[in-house]
Amino acid sequence: MSAPPVFVSRLVRLPLVDGDDGLVGRVQDVVLTRSGTTLRVLGLVAQLQRRLIFVNMARVAEIDRFGVHLRGGTVDTRSFQQRPGEDLAVAELLNTAIGDDHLTDLAIEPGPDKAFWFVTQAALARRGPLRRRPPRVVPWDEVARYFTTTPEMTEVAEMRDLHPTDVASRLRSLPPARQQQVVALLDDEQVADLLEEMPEEEAVRIVERLGVERAAHILEEMEPDDAADLLADLAEADRSALLEEMRPEESTPIRRLLSYGEDTAGGLMTPEPVVLSPSTTVAEALAHIRQRETPSVLAAQVFVTQPPHSTPTGRYLGVIGFQRLLREPPSTILGDCVNDTIDPVSTDLPGREVAERLASYDLLGLAVCDQAGRLVGAVTVDDVLDHVLPEGWRRRAARR
Repeated sequence: MSAPPVFVSRLVRLPLVDGDDGLVGRVQDVVLTRSGTTLRVLGLVAQLQRRLIFVNMARVAEIDRFGVHLRGGTVDTRSFQQRPGEDLAVAELLNTAIGDDHLTDLAIEPGPDKAFWFVTQAALARRGPLRRRPPRVVPWDEVARYFTTTPEMTEVAEMRDLHPTDVASRLRSLPPARQQQVVALLDDEQVADLLEEMPEEEAVRIVERLGVERAAHILEEMEPDDAADLLADLAEADRSALLEEMRPEESTPIRRLLSYGEDTAGGLMTPEPVVLSPSTTVAEALAHIRQRETPSVLAAQVFVTQPPHSTPTGRYLGVIGFQRLLREPPSTILGDCVNDTIDPVSTDLPGREVAERLASYDLLGLAVCDQAGRLVGAVTVDDVLDHVLPEGWRRRAARR
């Protein structure tokens, strides 16, 4: 027997309980997305101390009068940020006028396959002169027309759970005008991921149609080497305007990359590898490379230098692969296990020789140093593959 629908008004303020029955927080709202006339539940907004966090609906194991019970696993405690195409049930949809009535509540329940939750009922009430009259509950289909979506909103909702390579492929199939309408609804981080996966010519076309302010914000969200590649294909006046609009701490490494030849170690490298002190412990290094925002190819090794540890760093000392870190006692300091036998490469080393060096030593990345012996970046296998393989290779590989 299926569980009865859960009304949002009864869900709000319920305890959010983890798999060990520990209190995580309390539910504050329900995040919905529109697809045609359907409202799908993406997740819950919960109050965690003084911060609002997002909990994906796939994590919910059960809802009862005692609380919302989560499946096992850790809870992402990053602050919730509403994205384009998302609606908040309590904050935005309740009290919406529906003819002569107003929407007072929504009921949600799992779909037939239990994979997703959907809004299935709506509670409507007509406001009298002194108080609201008792609500009546109707199937969602009866009020769905009041919440119709544009084709662009539908596109954005359907793209939400796709890999960036698939989003790029889908966007490329749309007419240029429709592309821009969809991009306008995506948040800056999504567009940044998208541009990193698109052929450069198409990425340039999208950026050229954005305003300078938004384009600059999107470039700040991109990996510096990808942003530099994109800027290099723009007209000089546009490139200068975007660099001036960006925050100095974001534009400085990109300006540095643009100063190197495209087919050199300096032009291929990323200026933000993982750089740590020789006094850092193995335990601290492992915690650092586990951070969600660290790309996996950069998390494969840590580079050890004298301070400062932002590029250009102090004197370069060597590199340690993550497998070596896993074999060392947690209290070992990096200075005692650093590998200094692999020489760094210079910024002007041709790309072909960089690729040969990576292949010869079976490396995932190479340190790039300036003439003073300071680390200025690292060339990874990904950087070389992006340069030598034809455009779109990631998209084709992802579909196999």
